Amino acid sequence: MTEEEEKEKIKKIAELRALLQKRVGDMETELEGLRILLGFIDDTLLNKGFRRAEIVKPVPTPPKAGPSQAIEHERSIPLKTVTGDLLADLYVAEDSMRVVLAEDKSFDVNTPPFTSFLVERVLAKMQEKDREVASTGEITPDKILSYNITRDGGLIREITIRNVRSERSRELKSAIRWTLEKMYEKMMQTS
Repeated sequence: MTEEEEKEKIKKIAELRALLQKRVGDMETELEGLRILLGFIDDTLLNKGFRRAEIVKPVPTPPKAGPSQAIEHERSIPLKTVTGDLLADLYVAEDSMRVVLAEDKSFDVNTPPFTSFLVERVLAKMQEKDREVASTGEITPDKILSYNITRDGGLIREITIRNVRSERSRELKSAIRWTLEKMYEKMMQTS
């Protein structure tokens, strides 16, 4: 093997190593997210056992003034980093959520783990489970979870999630916060 071929081979090995390092980092990020979700699911199951009566008790809702397409959001929760940077405002209603991303941040739809984790592993999976449950008649088709991502070019501006069952609210909030934190970390690394 000539010296030139040897250099080319070493260059390709170095490129492969960099690709593997990136893939390992992405997988570690995803694994961390899955562990967080598993922890929240465990907490939810544990809490259900201790608060059965509280969950069954119906929550009174104020009467709505006529049909409206807009979602009435009951409370606002700021989603912040550990250092206090605002990532988004989460508006939570009885069966819906609306995430309005901070205007001073540029959350790109292609920044991991947005699509690979939040959209594909959380939202799409919940929607898929609801479709299965609806096919057995346990819920009506109009109660299947749906979501809409409002974008401005490649930038995410808002995420609206409808038909959020109460047992999923905490898991969704955690998944959204974790995803935005990871995206923000990646944004800070590249800037």
